[in-house]
Amino acid sequence: MMKLQEVLPLRLGGTRHIGKPKQPTLSICILVDGEYEIQQFRGDRTIVSPTFPGLKLTAEQVLRAGV
Repeated sequence: MMKLQEVLPLRLGGTRHIGKPKQPTLSICILVDGEYEIQQFRGDRTIVSPTFPGLKLTAEQVLRAGV
């Protein structure tokens, strides 16, 4: 078993979720029949959320909000 210090420099976890090369990505998880489905949004793609159907934001707007 690898230690956390050995895994972090390898950056193995992010590739599955944000692609290669890595891109700023917003992931929305929706619980469906006891399992989470992940929807990913990048750039100027409008976020779709069943919890907030009136939301009118893009992934880029959310990801840049704290910058």
